[in-house]
Amino acid sequence: MSTMADERLLKTAAARKALDELHDKSFNFDPSRRHEFTAEQGWRIDEYRQPLPAEPPGPPLSDGSWELARRLVADYEFTDPRIVRAVYHPERPLADRDMLLRARFYGLTFHLGVRVGGVVDDTCPVDGRMVRVWGWNYRTLQGHLEMGQMEFEVWKWLDDGAVEFRIGSFSRPASIANPLVRLGFRLFGRHMQVKFARRACARIRRLTVAALGRGDSSVGHVLLARDNVTVATDASGHLSHRHPRRRGAQA
Repeated sequence: MSTMADERLLKTAAARKALDELHDKSFNFDPSRRHEFTAEQGWRIDEYRQPLPAEPPGPPLSDGSWELARRLVADYEFTDPRIVRAVYHPERPLADRDMLLRARFYGLTFHLGVRVGGVVDDTCPVDGRMVRVWGWNYRTLQGHLEMGQMEFEVWKWLDDGAVEFRIGSFSRPASIANPLVRLGFRLFGRHMQVKFARRACARIRRLTVAALGRGDSSVGHVLLARDNVTVATDASGHLSHRHPRRRGAQA
């Protein structure tokens, strides 16, 4: 399985130059003010949850659903390449990685810079239950169309073996100088943001199920609830509404 780091692009001088230039760019928002980024202040707060094939209770299996999904998340393999591809140096540690995202929508291509802001690898209590979590986030850099952070995590509840892929984010439009791009993003940006997450949920379940050698890769429907909370159904169509919950602000 190929990584979503677009190695063909990385071989071009233009892509390497654009990627290396990200090193000197700073975030276009202040992560230390995370507590201020609320819906009341104009930020979009989203959470997506995609159930994956369950495992027996206890720690993740070495060849089970959680570990397979973790590898997909580590390699940014869960994204739909028709929407987003990433250019980065795969030999560099994840925690120190700059990424140039090639986002496509409505015939246009945008090159957007992000930087990994943190990696989580922990077993912790959530609502009185122990959960094994692995994931990472990226944060937008100067020149990005948005401001904010998106995190991708794989959870396993140790008491019953349930496994989930989670996407959490806070974002708002950045200052866009080009009036046509600004108008286009205002009209279609949110739609593409939701489409990206829905496709990611569908893809990671499909790839995980395929790797496990199972035949059913149904993901159910991914529904938008109250505009700021998005959850994914399981294969049977069961929908569980849950407000966004962060295990801790990331600085």
